[in-house]
Amino acid sequence: MNKVLICEDTLIGIFTGIYVAYEKKMDHSLIQLQLQNHEELLLFSEYENVTADEEKAIKVIRTLKKTFGDDVYQWICYALATTDTLKADAVYHGIVCGLSMKQKQDFMGNLANPYIHTIFKLSRMASNETHHWLGFLRFQQLENGILFSRIGAKSNILTFVAPHFQDRFPNENFMILDEVRNLCVVHPARKQWVLVSGDLIAKEMVEKLSGSEEDYQSLFRYFCDKIAIKERVNLKLQQQMLPLRYQEYMVEFQ
Repeated sequence: MNKVLICEDTLIGIFTGIYVAYEKKMDHSLIQLQLQNHEELLLFSEYENVTADEEKAIKVIRTLKKTFGDDVYQWICYALATTDTLKADAVYHGIVCGLSMKQKQDFMGNLANPYIHTIFKLSRMASNETHHWLGFLRFQQLENGILFSRIGAKSNILTFVAPHFQDRFPNENFMILDEVRNLCVVHPARKQWVLVSGDLIAKEMVEKLSGSEEDYQSLFRYFCDKIAIKERVNLKLQQQMLPLRYQEYMVEFQ
């Protein structure tokens, strides 16, 4: 009988599911990982809920880094950051395939394998979106001096975006709110950033801009308007290079 493991849609939850799958000591073709709230009923299958276990997940992470290297591990994390409902099973069976390879460091090069190809496709999707937000994200200074920004990311990429801005603004207090998942990165000046629930952020606080911020926003919009060449406006090309879903979070389009 096939075994279906139901795990949380988190890194810890999925890596725990992979650990439990290996604990079963069954033929891997008979095991499938599915995400909670996205279960697909299969005939002749036994279902089991997997409780996220940080200790088990860390063991899987160590194995991945040691066997495939840090770069492959990061690509797997990118893939798991997407909203694809089949990502957990693709990563699980991709790892199974990778462990059977002679050249394990060439994991991402084995695109003939459908599971590894899926990991590559999903990881590139999340990586590209991360790259876009690094360029399109806009901070605004609040009345209390904190730099605040909102994003509406398709993938759960806050943990990939935060290190970039921590390196760039180590002496600033800043926050980045993912409105889709209600998660917020909080970075105290000269300290390590942390991830918190957006419910802990006072809405009244983030709506009050400093006086100088409003002036600078007005000047920036005026600057962008004046440097534009009206005769060469191409909205279709603009939307290809800068999709509308980013524009609503950018000062120059407000």
